[in-house]
Amino acid sequence: MSGKSDLRDLKLLIQSRNPIIGIESHEENRVLKLLSDLARDINKPLFTWDIVDGLKRFELLDEFDALAETSKPEDMLRHILGAHRPSIYVLCDFHPYVESAPHIVRLLKEFILNQPEHGHTLVLISHQLAIPEEIKRFISRFDMALPGKDQLTKMIKREAKMWSQRHGKKVRTDSKTLQRLINNLQGLTISDATRLVRNVITDDGAITEDEIPAINKAKFELLNMDGVLSFEYETSKFAEVGGLNNLKRWLRQREVVFHRRDELELDPPKGLMLVGVQGGGKSLAAKAVAGLWSVPLLRLDFGALYNKYHGETERNLREALKMAELMAPCVLWFDEIEKGISTQDNDGGTSQRVLGTLLTWMSENDLPVFVVSTANDISRLPPELIRKGRLDEIFFVDLPDQEARRDIFAIHLTKRKQSPENFDLEKLALACDGFTGAEIEQAIVSALYHCYGQGSALSTEIILDELSATRPLSVVMAEKLAELRRWASERTISAN
Repeated sequence: MSGKSDLRDLKLLIQSRNPIIGIESHEENRVLKLLSDLARDINKPLFTWDIVDGLKRFELLDEFDALAETSKPEDMLRHILGAHRPSIYVLCDFHPYVESAPHIVRLLKEFILNQPEHGHTLVLISHQLAIPEEIKRFISRFDMALPGKDQLTKMIKREAKMWSQRHGKKVRTDSKTLQRLINNLQGLTISDATRLVRNVITDDGAITEDEIPAINKAKFELLNMDGVLSFEYETSKFAEVGGLNNLKRWLRQREVVFHRRDELELDPPKGLMLVGVQGGGKSLAAKAVAGLWSVPLLRLDFGALYNKYHGETERNLREALKMAELMAPCVLWFDEIEKGISTQDNDGGTSQRVLGTLLTWMSENDLPVFVVSTANDISRLPPELIRKGRLDEIFFVDLPDQEARRDIFAIHLTKRKQSPENFDLEKLALACDGFTGAEIEQAIVSALYHCYGQGSALSTEIILDELSATRPLSVVMAEKLAELRRWASERTISAN
């Protein structure tokens, strides 16, 4: 269906006598095929130009020799201006000449001004188009439709069939993994999606759940999202988070609705806020949401977002949000959001404009992008950001209780190839009342360093010694923690 809608929309642009149409795409062959079908449909000659071959007539089944003396951009444009029969001219990779040559811009402007007489249409195809202000208002942008679920499903089945014919056996997968793969391939062109699927199948003739994170990372790299957004590859499985039982239960209830939002009548989940002390497990919980739902995790770096030039910060945010939409379904993590959005107005209004952009997107977004915001000091956040409707819920991540501390010890000992059965976990959990998960992890790390230096094996007693030498944040900042707990008791739901 996307091909038919592309043909219809592009046909409308040309028949409306738009002088120049700009198409940003890496799929040049796909665009040329579409334009060839269109030219035949409306009975107009189609010409293509590039710096190597010059200007030549292009037909679906044949290509004529290049026209003489048209390889140079200036000569080609002068030839088009002198041509009498209304035609479609496709200029491939023309962007360097538009950006750096004033006389080329002037020739394009003459083409635009004389379009009612000659009736030609120029189509500019490039991976990126930077249009000068002189002609910007006269150029119509056209975006090729990205493949939908049906198209992606057919492509995967086609690739699987081709592999099966070569190897004499079927590609192994299951319906749940296949559906996750289709969901996560959305936002890519059909050629990029095909390459990813082909690589996965060729590897071992199987599409498994373990391969989904690698596909998500490759998708992120294809979309060229480095900068203010980072891809968190190692999303922790939710089993690796000690405690937080209320939060786990809340997420499990919403997982199916998040993945099947088009099929179910329930309102899809939008996001949540995690508030708590530093080192209490908010960041790990944010990563674990993506791990539990088997979707990519994108982290927005507010430090990289801000720019000294007027308007650049808001543009950076808009681009980051658009990138998140392309990666959907995904989790978008605003880490320590209070550092990027302030209620103060001492930065020339930048924070207020960033807040406005973010609030508008949160209200209007209807794609499966689940927002997880983490904050250490929620008092610095504007009330309009944290009200119900923007986010679904605010969870308070308190210090872990004894049971959670025992689980945290088991998790971090296992991570470091230490068997939890060799330690008195109950004794350790009792000895670290008031410790955050990060402080427990650091005690284990310090104990391992001690053992390495002494040439001894890690034991319960050595870890207890490290715990006794530590002054946890709950002691150092006792007053601030008490105040945070008082605030949270009436305004949030306990994540534990």
